[in-house]
Amino acid sequence: MTSTVPNAVEHADEQQPPITMFGPDFPYAYDDFLAHPAGLGQIPATEHGAEVAVVGGGLSGIVAAYELMKMGLKPVVYEADRIGGRLRTVGFEGCDESLTAEMGAMRFPPSSTALQHYIDLVDLRTRPFPNPLAETTPSTVVDLKGESHYAETADDLPQVYRDVADAWGRCLEEGADFSDMNRALRERDVPRIREIWSRLVEKLDNQTFYGFLCDSEAFRSFRHREIFGQVGFGTGGWDTDFPNSILEILRVVYTEADDHHRGIVGGSQQLPLRLWEREPEKTVHWPYGTSLKSLHPGGEPRPAVTRLHRTAGNRITVTDADGDIRTFRAAIFTAQSWMLLSKIQCDDELFPIDHWTAIERTHYMESSKLFVPVDRPFWLDKDEHTGRDVMSMTLTDRMTRGTYLLDDGPDKPAVICLSYTWCDDSLKWLPLSANERMEVMLKSLSEIYPRVDIRKHVIGNPVTVSWENEPYFMGAFKANLPGHYRYQRRLFTHFMQDRLPADKRGIFLAGDDISWTAGWAEGAVQTALNAVWGVMHHFGGATDAANPGPGDVYDEIAPVELPED
Repeated sequence: MTSTVPNAVEHADEQQPPITMFGPDFPYAYDDFLAHPAGLGQIPATEHGAEVAVVGGGLSGIVAAYELMKMGLKPVVYEADRIGGRLRTVGFEGCDESLTAEMGAMRFPPSSTALQHYIDLVDLRTRPFPNPLAETTPSTVVDLKGESHYAETADDLPQVYRDVADAWGRCLEEGADFSDMNRALRERDVPRIREIWSRLVEKLDNQTFYGFLCDSEAFRSFRHREIFGQVGFGTGGWDTDFPNSILEILRVVYTEADDHHRGIVGGSQQLPLRLWEREPEKTVHWPYGTSLKSLHPGGEPRPAVTRLHRTAGNRITVTDADGDIRTFRAAIFTAQSWMLLSKIQCDDELFPIDHWTAIERTHYMESSKLFVPVDRPFWLDKDEHTGRDVMSMTLTDRMTRGTYLLDDGPDKPAVICLSYTWCDDSLKWLPLSANERMEVMLKSLSEIYPRVDIRKHVIGNPVTVSWENEPYFMGAFKANLPGHYRYQRRLFTHFMQDRLPADKRGIFLAGDDISWTAGWAEGAVQTALNAVWGVMHHFGGATDAANPGPGDVYDEIAPVELPED
Protein backbone atom coordinates (compact mmCIF):
# COMPACT_ATOMS: atom_id res chain seq x y z
CA MET A 1 0.00 0.00 0.00
CA THR A 2 1.70 3.18 -1.16
CA SER A 3 -1.01 5.79 -0.84
CA THR A 4 -3.51 6.93 1.75
CA VAL A 5 -6.33 5.51 -0.32
CA PRO A 6 -4.79 2.79 -2.49
CA ASN A 7 -5.90 1.28 -5.76
CA ALA A 8 -8.85 -1.06 -5.39
CA VAL A 9 -6.84 -4.02 -6.62
CA GLU A 10 -3.64 -5.28 -5.08
CA HIS A 11 -1.75 -7.12 -7.80
CA ALA A 12 -0.74 -10.55 -6.60
CA ASP A 13 1.24 -11.38 -9.72
CA GLU A 14 4.17 -8.97 -9.83
CA GLN A 15 5.15 -10.38 -13.25
CA GLN A 16 2.08 -8.96 -14.99
CA PRO A 17 2.87 -6.86 -18.06
CA PRO A 18 3.24 -3.17 -17.23
CA ILE A 19 0.20 -1.01 -17.72
CA THR A 20 0.33 1.91 -20.13
CA MET A 21 -1.62 5.16 -20.17
CA PHE A 22 -3.01 4.43 -23.63
CA GLY A 23 -6.68 4.13 -22.91
CA PRO A 24 -9.45 3.52 -22.44
CA ASP A 25 -10.81 6.06 -24.95
CA PHE A 26 -8.28 5.31 -27.69
CA PRO A 27 -6.41 2.10 -26.82
CA TYR A 28 -3.48 2.56 -29.16
CA ALA A 29 -0.02 1.34 -28.11
CA TYR A 30 2.05 4.50 -28.59
CA ASP A 31 5.03 2.90 -26.84
CA ASP A 32 5.10 0.05 -29.37
CA PHE A 33 4.76 2.56 -32.23
CA LEU A 34 7.80 4.47 -30.97
CA ALA A 35 9.90 1.36 -30.34
CA HIS A 36 9.37 -0.24 -33.76
CA PRO A 37 12.50 -0.30 -35.97
CA ALA A 38 10.45 0.76 -39.02
CA GLY A 39 10.03 4.21 -37.51
CA LEU A 40 6.98 6.48 -37.53
CA GLY A 41 6.59 6.79 -41.30
CA GLN A 42 7.93 8.49 -44.39
CA ILE A 43 6.97 11.37 -46.66
CA PRO A 44 7.63 11.59 -50.44
CA ALA A 45 11.11 12.80 -51.30
CA THR A 46 9.57 15.71 -53.20
CA GLU A 47 8.35 17.07 -49.86
CA HIS A 48 11.69 16.91 -48.05
CA GLY A 49 12.63 20.24 -46.54
CA ALA A 50 9.06 21.57 -46.55
CA GLU A 51 8.39 23.86 -43.61
CA VAL A 52 5.78 23.06 -40.96
CA ALA A 53 4.84 25.59 -38.29
CA VAL A 54 4.83 24.27 -34.72
CA VAL A 55 3.15 26.72 -32.36
CA GLY A 56 4.30 26.16 -28.78
CA GLY A 57 7.65 24.95 -27.50
CA GLY A 58 6.35 22.78 -24.66
CA LEU A 59 6.82 19.04 -24.57
CA SER A 60 4.16 18.34 -27.19
CA GLY A 61 5.55 20.91 -29.62
CA ILE A 62 9.16 19.79 -29.22
CA VAL A 63 8.29 16.09 -29.60
CA ALA A 64 6.25 16.85 -32.73
CA ALA A 65 9.02 19.05 -34.18
CA TYR A 66 11.69 16.43 -33.41
CA GLU A 67 9.78 13.64 -35.16
CA LEU A 68 8.90 15.83 -38.16
CA MET A 69 12.58 16.73 -38.51
CA LYS A 70 13.51 13.05 -38.55
CA MET A 71 11.04 12.51 -41.43
CA GLY A 72 12.79 15.18 -43.48
CA LEU A 73 10.43 18.09 -42.91
CA LYS A 74 11.58 21.44 -41.52
CA PRO A 75 9.73 22.37 -38.34
CA VAL A 76 9.58 26.09 -37.52
CA VAL A 77 8.91 26.33 -33.78
CA TYR A 78 7.21 29.39 -32.29
CA GLU A 79 7.47 29.93 -28.53
CA ALA A 80 6.15 32.94 -26.58
CA ASP A 81 8.12 32.36 -23.38
CA ARG A 82 10.61 29.52 -22.93
CA ILE A 83 11.14 25.99 -24.23
CA GLY A 84 9.41 23.56 -21.90
CA GLY A 85 5.90 24.90 -21.35
CA ARG A 86 4.64 23.37 -18.12
CA LEU A 87 7.84 21.37 -17.84
CA ARG A 88 9.33 24.37 -16.05
CA THR A 89 12.33 23.94 -13.75
CA VAL A 90 13.68 27.01 -11.96
CA GLY A 91 16.54 27.69 -9.58
CA PHE A 92 16.84 29.87 -6.48
CA GLU A 93 18.70 33.15 -6.77
CA GLY A 94 22.02 33.04 -4.95
CA CYS A 95 21.78 29.31 -4.18
CA ASP A 96 23.62 26.29 -5.53
CA GLU A 97 22.56 25.45 -9.09
CA SER A 98 21.71 21.91 -8.01
CA LEU A 99 18.73 23.27 -6.04
CA THR A 100 15.73 23.39 -8.35
CA ALA A 101 11.96 23.65 -8.13
CA GLU A 102 9.46 22.06 -10.49
CA MET A 103 6.86 24.74 -11.11
CA GLY A 104 4.82 22.52 -13.41
CA ALA A 105 5.03 18.78 -13.98
CA MET A 106 7.07 17.14 -11.25
CA ARG A 107 5.92 13.52 -10.94
CA PHE A 108 5.38 10.93 -13.64
CA PRO A 109 3.73 7.49 -13.35
CA PRO A 110 5.26 4.33 -14.84
CA SER A 111 2.22 4.07 -17.11
CA SER A 112 3.60 7.09 -19.03
CA THR A 113 5.33 4.71 -21.41
CA ALA A 114 5.54 7.01 -24.45
CA LEU A 115 6.97 9.76 -22.25
CA GLN A 116 9.49 7.27 -20.89
CA HIS A 117 10.68 6.59 -24.44
CA TYR A 118 11.89 10.19 -24.71
CA ILE A 119 13.27 10.28 -21.16
CA ASP A 120 15.42 7.29 -22.07
CA LEU A 121 16.28 8.74 -25.47
CA VAL A 122 17.96 11.80 -23.95
CA ASP A 123 19.59 9.82 -21.11
CA LEU A 124 17.73 11.34 -18.17
CA ARG A 125 17.48 9.56 -14.84
CA THR A 126 14.41 9.31 -12.64
CA ARG A 127 13.94 8.57 -8.96
CA PRO A 128 10.93 7.91 -6.71
CA PHE A 129 8.87 10.99 -5.92
CA PRO A 130 8.01 11.43 -2.19
CA ASN A 131 4.24 11.18 -2.42
CA PRO A 132 2.18 10.61 0.74
CA LEU A 133 2.86 7.15 2.19
CA ALA A 134 4.97 6.06 -0.77
CA GLU A 135 7.43 3.32 0.08
CA THR A 136 10.38 5.69 -0.26
CA THR A 137 8.74 8.53 1.70
CA PRO A 138 10.17 8.35 5.25
CA SER A 139 6.95 9.49 6.93
CA THR A 140 3.65 11.23 6.31
CA VAL A 141 1.53 13.41 8.58
CA VAL A 142 -2.20 13.71 7.97
CA ASP A 143 -3.59 16.76 9.75
CA LEU A 144 -7.37 17.25 9.60
CA LYS A 145 -9.54 19.48 11.79
CA GLY A 146 -6.62 20.23 14.06
CA GLU A 147 -5.76 16.57 14.73
CA SER A 148 -2.49 15.15 13.38
CA HIS A 149 -1.58 11.54 12.70
CA TYR A 150 1.99 10.39 12.01
CA ALA A 151 2.44 7.40 9.71
CA GLU A 152 5.28 5.55 8.05
CA THR A 153 2.81 3.16 6.39
CA ALA A 154 -0.95 3.34 5.90
CA ASP A 155 -1.37 0.83 8.72
CA ASP A 156 -0.18 3.50 11.16
CA LEU A 157 -3.24 5.67 10.45
CA PRO A 158 -6.49 5.36 12.44
CA GLN A 159 -9.09 2.85 11.30
CA VAL A 160 -11.27 5.49 9.67
CA TYR A 161 -8.64 6.04 6.96
CA ARG A 162 -8.60 2.34 6.17
CA ASP A 163 -12.40 2.45 6.06
CA VAL A 164 -12.19 5.28 3.52
CA ALA A 165 -9.66 3.32 1.46
CA ASP A 166 -11.98 0.33 1.49
CA ALA A 167 -14.94 2.50 0.52
CA TRP A 168 -13.04 3.88 -2.49
CA GLY A 169 -12.11 0.38 -3.60
CA ARG A 170 -15.70 -0.85 -3.33
CA CYS A 171 -17.00 2.28 -5.06
CA LEU A 172 -14.73 1.67 -8.05
CA GLU A 173 -15.62 -1.99 -8.29
CA GLU A 174 -19.36 -1.47 -8.03
CA GLY A 175 -19.63 1.61 -10.21
CA ALA A 176 -16.82 1.30 -12.74
CA ASP A 177 -15.72 -2.37 -13.12
CA PHE A 178 -12.28 -1.37 -11.89
CA SER A 179 -10.59 -4.80 -11.70
CA ASP A 180 -11.92 -5.86 -15.08
CA MET A 181 -10.82 -2.67 -16.83
CA ASN A 182 -7.45 -2.52 -15.10
CA ARG A 183 -6.78 -6.11 -16.17
CA ALA A 184 -7.88 -5.44 -19.76
CA LEU A 185 -5.59 -2.41 -19.98
CA ARG A 186 -2.68 -4.34 -18.51
CA GLU A 187 -3.21 -7.16 -21.02
CA ARG A 188 -3.96 -4.68 -23.86
CA ASP A 189 -7.21 -6.50 -24.54
CA VAL A 190 -8.69 -3.88 -26.86
CA PRO A 191 -12.11 -5.52 -27.46
CA ARG A 192 -12.68 -5.86 -23.72
CA ILE A 193 -11.50 -2.30 -23.04
CA ARG A 194 -13.92 -0.95 -25.62
CA GLU A 195 -16.78 -3.09 -24.36
CA ILE A 196 -16.44 -1.85 -20.78
CA TRP A 197 -15.71 1.76 -21.63
CA SER A 198 -18.48 2.19 -24.20
CA ARG A 199 -21.04 1.30 -21.58
CA LEU A 200 -19.48 3.51 -18.91
CA VAL A 201 -19.14 6.58 -21.14
CA GLU A 202 -22.84 6.48 -21.96
CA LYS A 203 -23.74 5.88 -18.32
CA LEU A 204 -21.37 8.34 -16.62
CA ASP A 205 -20.71 11.24 -19.00
CA ASN A 206 -23.15 13.46 -17.09
CA GLN A 207 -21.87 12.48 -13.64
CA THR A 208 -19.54 14.47 -11.39
CA PHE A 209 -16.81 12.85 -9.33
CA TYR A 210 -18.69 13.79 -6.16
CA GLY A 211 -21.99 12.50 -7.50
CA PHE A 212 -20.31 9.19 -8.32
CA LEU A 213 -19.20 8.89 -4.70
CA CYS A 214 -22.62 9.84 -3.38
CA ASP A 215 -24.32 7.21 -5.55
CA SER A 216 -22.19 4.50 -3.97
CA GLU A 217 -23.47 2.70 -0.90
CA ALA A 218 -19.83 2.44 0.17
CA PHE A 219 -19.66 6.24 0.54
CA ARG A 220 -23.00 6.87 2.23
CA SER A 221 -21.08 8.52 5.11
CA PHE A 222 -20.45 12.23 4.58
CA ARG A 223 -17.49 11.98 6.95
CA HIS A 224 -15.89 9.37 4.72
CA ARG A 225 -16.46 11.52 1.62
CA GLU A 226 -14.97 14.52 3.42
CA ILE A 227 -11.85 12.64 4.50
CA PHE A 228 -11.49 11.15 1.04
CA GLY A 229 -11.63 14.61 -0.52
CA GLN A 230 -9.09 16.08 1.89
CA VAL A 231 -6.63 13.19 1.90
CA GLY A 232 -7.36 11.51 -1.42
CA PHE A 233 -5.26 8.78 -2.91
CA GLY A 234 -1.76 8.64 -4.38
CA THR A 235 -1.16 12.33 -5.06
CA GLY A 236 -3.08 13.77 -2.10
CA GLY A 237 -6.48 15.38 -1.64
CA TRP A 238 -8.87 15.31 -4.59
CA ASP A 239 -11.81 17.37 -3.38
CA THR A 240 -10.85 20.10 -5.87
CA ASP A 241 -11.73 17.56 -8.57
CA PHE A 242 -15.16 16.80 -7.14
CA PRO A 243 -17.02 19.02 -9.68
CA ASN A 244 -15.25 17.40 -12.65
CA SER A 245 -16.46 14.49 -14.74
CA ILE A 246 -15.96 11.10 -13.12
CA LEU A 247 -14.68 9.89 -16.51
CA GLU A 248 -11.58 12.05 -15.99
CA ILE A 249 -10.90 10.35 -12.66
CA LEU A 250 -11.48 6.85 -13.99
CA ARG A 251 -8.90 7.42 -16.74
CA VAL A 252 -6.37 8.17 -14.01
CA VAL A 253 -7.11 5.28 -11.67
CA TYR A 254 -7.58 2.65 -14.39
CA THR A 255 -4.08 3.33 -15.69
CA GLU A 256 -2.58 3.69 -12.20
CA ALA A 257 -1.47 7.23 -13.07
CA ASP A 258 -2.05 8.18 -9.42
CA ASP A 259 0.65 5.92 -7.99
CA HIS A 260 4.36 4.99 -7.97
CA HIS A 261 5.41 8.38 -9.32
CA ARG A 262 8.97 9.27 -10.26
CA GLY A 263 10.67 12.62 -10.67
CA ILE A 264 13.33 13.52 -13.22
CA VAL A 265 16.75 14.06 -11.65
CA GLY A 266 17.88 17.61 -12.35
CA GLY A 267 14.43 18.78 -13.44
CA SER A 268 11.81 17.90 -16.02
CA GLN A 269 12.58 20.88 -18.29
CA GLN A 270 15.77 19.08 -19.33
CA LEU A 271 13.63 16.76 -21.47
CA PRO A 272 12.40 19.30 -24.06
CA LEU A 273 15.69 21.20 -23.87
CA ARG A 274 17.71 18.07 -24.66
CA LEU A 275 15.35 17.12 -27.49
CA TRP A 276 15.79 20.64 -28.90
CA GLU A 277 19.55 20.11 -29.06
CA ARG A 278 19.62 16.40 -29.89
CA GLU A 279 21.17 15.28 -33.18
CA PRO A 280 19.36 12.07 -34.23
CA GLU A 281 21.51 9.21 -35.46
CA LYS A 282 19.02 8.41 -38.21
CA THR A 283 17.26 11.20 -40.08
CA VAL A 284 15.97 11.68 -43.59
CA HIS A 285 17.11 14.52 -45.89
CA TRP A 286 19.06 16.45 -43.26
CA PRO A 287 22.81 15.87 -42.85
CA TYR A 288 24.17 14.15 -39.78
CA GLY A 289 24.49 16.63 -36.93
CA THR A 290 21.21 18.39 -37.64
CA SER A 291 19.11 19.34 -34.63
CA LEU A 292 16.03 21.45 -34.03
CA LYS A 293 18.37 24.06 -32.61
CA SER A 294 20.52 24.12 -35.73
CA LEU A 295 17.47 24.51 -37.98
CA HIS A 296 16.55 27.76 -36.22
CA PRO A 297 18.65 30.91 -36.78
CA GLY A 298 20.50 31.78 -33.58
CA GLY A 299 19.45 28.45 -32.09
CA GLU A 300 16.21 29.97 -30.73
CA PRO A 301 12.54 29.42 -31.61
CA ARG A 302 10.59 32.10 -33.42
CA PRO A 303 8.74 34.47 -31.03
CA ALA A 304 5.08 34.38 -29.96
CA VAL A 305 2.42 33.91 -32.60
CA THR A 306 0.05 36.89 -32.77
CA ARG A 307 -2.13 35.90 -35.72
CA LEU A 308 -3.22 32.71 -37.51
CA HIS A 309 -5.30 32.76 -40.66
CA ARG A 310 -5.96 30.83 -43.85
CA THR A 311 -4.78 32.01 -47.22
CA ALA A 312 -5.22 30.80 -50.81
CA GLY A 313 -4.62 27.12 -51.43
CA ASN A 314 -5.61 26.15 -47.87
CA ARG A 315 -2.31 27.47 -46.52
CA ILE A 316 -1.83 28.49 -42.89
CA THR A 317 -0.32 31.95 -42.50
CA VAL A 318 1.44 32.82 -39.25
CA THR A 319 2.30 36.30 -37.97
CA ASP A 320 4.68 36.51 -35.01
CA ALA A 321 5.50 39.14 -32.40
CA ASP A 322 8.35 40.49 -34.56
CA GLY A 323 5.88 41.17 -37.35
CA ASP A 324 7.30 38.37 -39.50
CA ILE A 325 4.69 36.70 -41.74
CA ARG A 326 5.21 33.17 -43.04
CA THR A 327 2.89 30.80 -44.85
CA PHE A 328 2.89 27.02 -44.40
CA ARG A 329 1.14 24.06 -45.94
CA ALA A 330 0.71 22.58 -42.47
CA ALA A 331 0.88 23.68 -38.86
CA ILE A 332 0.61 22.06 -35.44
CA PHE A 333 -0.87 24.10 -32.58
CA THR A 334 0.31 22.79 -29.20
CA ALA A 335 -0.18 25.81 -26.92
CA GLN A 336 -3.12 25.82 -24.52
CA SER A 337 -6.24 26.11 -26.62
CA TRP A 338 -7.57 29.25 -24.90
CA MET A 339 -4.72 31.14 -26.58
CA LEU A 340 -6.75 30.81 -29.79
CA LEU A 341 -9.55 32.76 -28.10
CA SER A 342 -7.51 35.53 -26.49
CA LYS A 343 -3.83 36.02 -27.28
CA ILE A 344 -3.88 35.09 -30.97
CA GLN A 345 -6.00 36.72 -33.65
CA CYS A 346 -7.65 33.86 -35.52
CA ASP A 347 -9.92 33.52 -38.52
CA ASP A 348 -13.09 31.54 -37.86
CA GLU A 349 -12.14 29.49 -40.93
CA LEU A 350 -9.27 27.81 -39.09
CA PHE A 351 -11.53 25.17 -37.55
CA PRO A 352 -15.08 23.88 -38.01
CA ILE A 353 -17.57 25.64 -35.75
CA ASP A 354 -18.06 22.53 -33.59
CA HIS A 355 -14.33 22.54 -32.84
CA TRP A 356 -14.43 26.22 -31.88
CA THR A 357 -17.25 25.36 -29.47
CA ALA A 358 -15.15 22.59 -27.95
CA ILE A 359 -12.16 24.93 -27.55
CA GLU A 360 -14.35 27.57 -25.90
CA ARG A 361 -15.88 25.02 -23.50
CA THR A 362 -12.54 23.56 -22.39
CA HIS A 363 -12.37 23.75 -18.60
CA TYR A 364 -9.01 24.46 -16.98
CA MET A 365 -7.95 23.77 -13.40
CA GLU A 366 -6.05 26.42 -11.47
CA SER A 367 -2.90 25.41 -9.61
CA SER A 368 -0.24 27.06 -7.45
CA LYS A 369 3.05 26.04 -5.83
CA LEU A 370 5.60 27.65 -3.57
CA PHE A 371 9.11 26.32 -2.90
CA VAL A 372 11.85 27.39 -0.51
CA PRO A 373 15.50 26.28 -0.39
CA VAL A 374 16.80 25.02 2.96
CA ASP A 375 20.25 24.26 4.33
CA ARG A 376 19.71 20.51 4.70
CA PRO A 377 16.94 17.89 4.99
CA PHE A 378 16.39 18.67 8.67
CA TRP A 379 13.07 16.81 8.60
CA LEU A 380 15.01 13.58 8.92
CA ASP A 381 16.18 14.61 12.41
CA LYS A 382 14.49 12.64 15.18
CA ASP A 383 12.29 14.30 17.75
CA GLU A 384 13.87 13.65 21.16
CA HIS A 385 10.45 13.21 22.77
CA THR A 386 8.81 10.88 20.24
CA GLY A 387 11.66 9.35 18.22
CA ARG A 388 9.80 10.31 15.06
CA ASP A 389 10.92 12.44 12.11
CA VAL A 390 10.63 16.06 13.21
CA MET A 391 8.71 16.87 10.02
CA SER A 392 6.99 14.78 7.35
CA MET A 393 5.32 14.94 3.99
CA THR A 394 2.12 16.66 5.08
CA LEU A 395 -1.50 16.47 3.96
CA THR A 396 -3.81 18.92 5.69
CA ASP A 397 -7.05 20.85 5.42
CA ARG A 398 -5.12 24.00 6.31
CA MET A 399 -4.11 26.51 3.61
CA THR A 400 -0.98 24.59 2.58
CA ARG A 401 -2.93 21.40 1.71
CA GLY A 402 0.12 19.45 0.47
CA THR A 403 3.76 19.91 1.62
CA TYR A 404 6.52 17.87 -0.05
CA LEU A 405 10.09 17.37 1.18
CA LEU A 406 12.74 16.99 -1.52
CA ASP A 407 16.38 16.19 -0.87
CA ASP A 408 19.46 14.84 -2.62
CA GLY A 409 21.24 13.42 0.40
CA PRO A 410 21.56 14.09 4.14
CA ASP A 411 24.42 16.61 3.93
CA LYS A 412 23.26 18.65 0.95
CA PRO A 413 20.97 21.68 0.64
CA ALA A 414 17.36 20.65 0.03
CA VAL A 415 14.00 22.04 -1.10
CA ILE A 416 10.55 22.16 0.48
CA CYS A 417 7.44 22.51 -1.63
CA LEU A 418 5.58 24.34 1.13
CA SER A 419 2.28 24.19 -0.69
CA TYR A 420 0.78 22.58 -3.79
CA THR A 421 -2.87 23.42 -4.34
CA TRP A 422 -5.57 23.41 -7.04
CA CYS A 423 -8.74 25.31 -7.97
CA ASP A 424 -10.36 27.26 -5.11
CA ASP A 425 -7.37 26.53 -2.87
CA SER A 426 -5.08 27.96 -5.54
CA LEU A 427 -7.21 31.07 -6.01
CA LYS A 428 -6.84 31.85 -2.30
CA TRP A 429 -3.12 32.46 -2.92
CA LEU A 430 -3.51 34.52 -6.09
CA PRO A 431 -3.42 38.05 -4.57
CA LEU A 432 -0.39 37.28 -2.38
CA SER A 433 3.28 37.78 -3.24
CA ALA A 434 5.75 34.93 -2.83
CA ASN A 435 6.88 36.21 0.57
CA GLU A 436 3.31 36.75 1.75
CA ARG A 437 2.45 33.24 0.70
CA MET A 438 5.46 31.88 2.57
CA GLU A 439 4.42 33.64 5.77
CA VAL A 440 0.94 32.12 5.69
CA MET A 441 2.37 28.69 4.94
CA LEU A 442 4.94 28.84 7.73
CA LYS A 443 2.19 29.82 10.16
CA SER A 444 0.03 26.87 9.09
CA LEU A 445 2.92 24.42 9.38
CA SER A 446 3.95 25.82 12.79
CA GLU A 447 0.53 24.78 14.07
CA ILE A 448 1.20 21.22 12.90
CA TYR A 449 4.86 21.19 14.00
CA PRO A 450 5.06 23.59 16.99
CA ARG A 451 8.60 22.49 17.96
CA VAL A 452 10.09 22.91 14.45
CA ASP A 453 11.57 26.23 13.35
CA ILE A 454 11.42 25.88 9.58
CA ARG A 455 12.38 29.51 9.02
CA LYS A 456 15.87 29.12 10.51
CA HIS A 457 16.72 26.58 7.79
CA VAL A 458 15.59 28.75 4.83
CA ILE A 459 18.62 29.92 2.81
CA GLY A 460 17.04 31.83 -0.06
CA ASN A 461 13.95 33.56 -1.35
CA PRO A 462 10.84 31.52 -2.19
CA VAL A 463 9.75 30.89 -5.77
CA THR A 464 6.11 30.55 -6.70
CA VAL A 465 3.70 30.11 -9.58
CA SER A 466 -0.04 30.47 -10.08
CA TRP A 467 -0.73 28.96 -13.47
CA GLU A 468 -4.06 30.75 -13.83
CA ASN A 469 -2.11 34.03 -13.74
CA GLU A 470 0.45 32.98 -16.35
CA PRO A 471 -0.39 34.97 -19.52
CA TYR A 472 0.37 32.14 -21.96
CA PHE A 473 -1.47 29.48 -19.94
CA MET A 474 -4.37 30.96 -17.91
CA GLY A 475 -4.67 27.65 -16.09
CA ALA A 476 -2.73 24.56 -15.16
CA PHE A 477 -4.40 21.79 -17.16
CA LYS A 478 -7.65 20.73 -18.74
CA ALA A 479 -10.25 18.86 -16.71
CA ASN A 480 -13.56 18.02 -18.33
CA LEU A 481 -16.82 18.86 -16.63
CA PRO A 482 -19.83 16.54 -16.89
CA GLY A 483 -21.18 16.49 -20.43
CA HIS A 484 -17.85 17.47 -22.00
CA TYR A 485 -17.01 14.07 -23.48
CA ARG A 486 -18.30 15.08 -26.93
CA TYR A 487 -16.16 18.23 -26.89
CA GLN A 488 -13.05 16.28 -25.94
CA ARG A 489 -13.69 13.74 -28.65
CA ARG A 490 -13.80 16.48 -31.29
CA LEU A 491 -10.47 17.90 -30.13
CA PHE A 492 -8.67 14.57 -29.76
CA THR A 493 -9.83 13.25 -33.15
CA HIS A 494 -8.96 16.47 -35.00
CA PHE A 495 -5.84 14.84 -36.45
CA MET A 496 -8.11 12.64 -38.63
CA GLN A 497 -8.64 15.33 -41.24
CA ASP A 498 -9.94 13.29 -44.17
CA ARG A 499 -13.25 13.64 -42.37
CA LEU A 500 -13.08 17.45 -42.44
CA PRO A 501 -14.01 19.77 -45.33
CA ALA A 502 -11.02 20.49 -47.56
CA ASP A 503 -10.88 24.11 -46.44
CA LYS A 504 -10.60 23.11 -42.76
CA ARG A 505 -7.52 20.90 -43.08
CA GLY A 506 -3.82 21.54 -42.54
CA ILE A 507 -3.71 22.78 -38.95
CA PHE A 508 -3.50 20.09 -36.25
CA LEU A 509 -4.25 20.40 -32.54
CA ALA A 510 -1.98 18.76 -29.97
CA GLY A 511 -1.02 19.10 -26.31
CA ASP A 512 -2.22 17.55 -23.08
CA ASP A 513 -5.46 19.57 -23.11
CA ILE A 514 -6.32 17.84 -26.40
CA SER A 515 -5.61 14.43 -24.88
CA TRP A 516 -7.87 12.21 -22.82
CA THR A 517 -5.34 12.08 -19.98
CA ALA A 518 -5.70 15.57 -18.58
CA GLY A 519 -2.73 17.11 -16.82
CA TRP A 520 -0.21 14.38 -17.68
CA ALA A 521 2.87 14.75 -19.87
CA GLU A 522 2.00 11.43 -21.47
CA GLY A 523 -1.03 13.07 -23.09
CA ALA A 524 1.21 15.78 -24.54
CA VAL A 525 3.41 13.11 -26.15
CA GLN A 526 0.52 11.02 -27.47
CA THR A 527 -1.24 13.94 -29.14
CA ALA A 528 2.07 15.12 -30.60
CA LEU A 529 2.43 11.71 -32.25
CA ASN A 530 -1.16 11.92 -33.54
CA ALA A 531 -0.36 15.30 -35.08
CA VAL A 532 2.87 13.98 -36.62
CA TRP A 533 0.85 11.19 -38.26
CA GLY A 534 -1.65 13.80 -39.46
CA VAL A 535 1.05 16.01 -41.02
CA MET A 536 2.72 12.99 -42.62
CA HIS A 537 -0.61 11.96 -44.16
CA HIS A 538 -1.30 15.55 -45.24
CA PHE A 539 1.98 15.55 -47.20
CA GLY A 540 1.14 12.26 -48.90
CA GLY A 541 3.30 10.09 -46.66
CA ALA A 542 2.57 6.75 -45.00
CA THR A 543 3.68 4.45 -42.23
CA ASP A 544 5.34 1.09 -42.74
CA ALA A 545 2.78 -1.73 -42.96
CA ALA A 546 4.54 -3.43 -40.05
CA ASN A 547 4.06 -0.39 -37.81
CA PRO A 548 0.67 1.20 -38.41
CA GLY A 549 0.20 4.63 -36.86
CA PRO A 550 -2.72 5.96 -34.82
CA GLY A 551 -4.52 7.16 -37.95
CA ASP A 552 -4.09 3.85 -39.73
CA VAL A 553 -5.97 1.92 -37.04
CA TYR A 554 -8.34 4.73 -36.11
CA ASP A 555 -11.54 3.11 -37.41
CA GLU A 556 -10.89 0.00 -35.33
CA ILE A 557 -10.37 1.81 -32.00
CA ALA A 558 -12.02 5.22 -32.44
CA PRO A 559 -13.39 6.81 -29.26
CA VAL A 560 -17.04 6.12 -28.48
CA GLU A 561 -19.31 8.52 -30.33
CA LEU A 562 -22.27 9.71 -28.30
CA PRO A 563 -25.40 11.03 -30.04
CA GLU A 564 -25.64 14.80 -30.46
CA ASP A 565 -29.44 15.02 -30.31
